[in-house]
Amino acid sequence: MFDLSSLRLPVVQAPMAGGPSTPELAGAVADGGGLGSLATGYLSASAAEAQLAAFRSLSTGPVAVNVFVPEQHRTSTSDAETYRSALLSWRESEGIAGDVPAVPPSADAEAWADYTAMLAMLERTAPQVVTFTFGLPAREDVARLQAAGSRAGVTVTTVEEALQAVAHGADVLIAQGIEAGGHRSQFDQSASPAGIPTDELVRAIAARCDRPIVGAGGVDGLASAQRLLDAGASAVQLGTLFLTAREAGTKPTHRAALLNPGERSTVLTRAFTGRPARALSNRFTAAMEEASVVGYPQVHVLTGGIRAAAAAADDPELLHLWAGTGFAACADETAASVLSRFDALRRPEPSTPVPSGA
Repeated sequence: MFDLSSLRLPVVQAPMAGGPSTPELAGAVADGGGLGSLATGYLSASAAEAQLAAFRSLSTGPVAVNVFVPEQHRTSTSDAETYRSALLSWRESEGIAGDVPAVPPSADAEAWADYTAMLAMLERTAPQVVTFTFGLPAREDVARLQAAGSRAGVTVTTVEEALQAVAHGADVLIAQGIEAGGHRSQFDQSASPAGIPTDELVRAIAARCDRPIVGAGGVDGLASAQRLLDAGASAVQLGTLFLTAREAGTKPTHRAALLNPGERSTVLTRAFTGRPARALSNRFTAAMEEASVVGYPQVHVLTGGIRAAAAAADDPELLHLWAGTGFAACADETAASVLSRFDALRRPEPSTPVPSGA
């Protein structure tokens, strides 16, 4: 089975749902000696399988496939309705384009059915690694994937979550520090985000858990990567730097904002989806964060029309511009160029035995 120590470059490309993590990006990272990742969030099992097949047509390197664990937290309908009212009022007062739908009903049964179908597909196709985000996979699901030949990784934000993941059979722990861009992977979306820097989290998990750790968050170059490896990580995960790689499927407006951020900084916000996420600050975060509620995926649906209209209008002020704290290091470059920043971490190629008598 796959082992992180077999990577020529201890770099994992973060799975970024919604378009950025293309087969081309994952393939370029795998060919460059790292671990490419595909994101199945918001995809059907058949669409995810097609992406995996596309990756395998491009690369013979290793790939991780990421799965969203269905939410355990039941969104308060009252909270969602209150947020919808605030969103409607702001949209109307500011003349903002985009529909705001009715609060969607809970789709727990549908979410679990989709999750079951996704795991069945992954058991059949057996990528080198299957990683989980937003929660804790069941022990039996982990065991099935391992029996099929895949390693199981779980994204954690605290030592307590790491211990639970190990108890459920996780082979790898992805330690997501507070610097990471995009959604926080905390098991309980209603909790306040743990504000633990990535190096501290890696060090704390390494002291308690006998599992390989991938440090995720704040990696903007060689020095920050080395700091995580020194803390006990077996590899580092890059997300934001790959958002502006040419192989990524990042929305043009998002890409442009990362390359020319102006005075923007990053903020942790629930305003776009109801789950804490780190993004570049903009008009949306400034106006709606105070009214935001716990409510993924319902809030994600409520804001979808405004976000889609903003993307179509090339308006970064109303779009979810996911970014980690290291966004200033983003550049218009290939995935291979991103990886080259970490060449000092490359491991020597396995030597080829010399035939006897040669």
